[in-house]
Amino acid sequence: MKFLHTADWQIGMRAAQVGESAVRVREERLAAARRVVGEARAAGAEFILIAGDVFEDNGVDRILVQKVADILADFAGPVYVIPGNHDPLVPGSVWEHPAWAAGHVHLLAEEKPVDIPGGALFPCPIRAKYSGKDPTAWIPPREGSAREGSAREPNGIRIGIAHGTVEGIHQAEPDYPIARNAAERANLDYLALGHWHSNAQYALPDGAVRMAYSGTHEATGFGERDSGNALIVEIAAAGAAPVITPVRTGRLTWTVIEAELREPGDLSRLRAGIEAMNDTAATLLEVRVSGLLAAGDREELLRLEQILASRFLHGRVDASRLRPFPGDASWTAGLPAGVVRDAAERLQELADAAYQGTRPEGASPEIASRALLELYALISAAGAGGARR
Repeated sequence: MKFLHTADWQIGMRAAQVGESAVRVREERLAAARRVVGEARAAGAEFILIAGDVFEDNGVDRILVQKVADILADFAGPVYVIPGNHDPLVPGSVWEHPAWAAGHVHLLAEEKPVDIPGGALFPCPIRAKYSGKDPTAWIPPREGSAREGSAREPNGIRIGIAHGTVEGIHQAEPDYPIARNAAERANLDYLALGHWHSNAQYALPDGAVRMAYSGTHEATGFGERDSGNALIVEIAAAGAAPVITPVRTGRLTWTVIEAELREPGDLSRLRAGIEAMNDTAATLLEVRVSGLLAAGDREELLRLEQILASRFLHGRVDASRLRPFPGDASWTAGLPAGVVRDAAERLQELADAAYQGTRPEGASPEIASRALLELYALISAAGAGGARR
């Protein structure tokens, strides 16, 4: 048996955090879906499993539903889909669209075995946004065997498909919890999981991986560890260890760079490294800088913001944790005498974490630092505007 396992397409995702680039992000999710079908075809997969969250929610534009159905229809073999917690099987859901009524794309809406080439499929469809119940609990053990410690029967490969959280993944509340031994408990040869966006595989003591998250086919945001993949799964016979091969389907790269500035020139070196990055048109980059900013590097910060805006699909600099160098007189030396300079000098004093004097309420070093940087930027902009006039 050979099949492709994918999940969490989140078609219709708004991606509001990346502004105007959200249009491209949404387009790439559909393009990645086409790549998934292409990878299944190229690998000679007999069928495709989609383990939930095909759509961002049940309110997506119904034209998108038709587009996804059309993409899946390009695959010659069966496609088996379960609803996830983003698109649960409820009245008025995307699964009531007529696009699912015909063809070889099968919506698995019931907890009952389904015959597939070479064995049986045990689907675990989702009917609500949240639940504390294990969706795999209904799957019976192999007929004629006990739940624990039994030998696997030689005929019929057993595959599960579920959407939820494997125990051990940190979360505030239980969210469709799935036991780490779910595949073993139900005598499954493989359990295809959805819900978490990073590729993760769970090995048994004998080294066999019988349970895995494919991760989303295209990254959805910053901080995802290993997304943008699908899994090709090959199983020689019932009881044989699955051979799992990740295939790359994502196109966009979501990157976070964190840098602490310690001395003048650090920001310039950071900018040079970012300028040397490749494939910037397909990269969404967030740069988080902290530490001490020399007054002479203020222009470097503005230059970095311009480079991100002009070269990258999306770029943002988070400078909220920067502080001016304590005692750097050049921050205030060029300011006009009077209330503006007095305010700047007071802010610089408060920005020093070692300051022992009285602080006004709320005037933490971080707040004072940010206020000083913004004051400096306003004065600089006003000066530039005056020069243009």
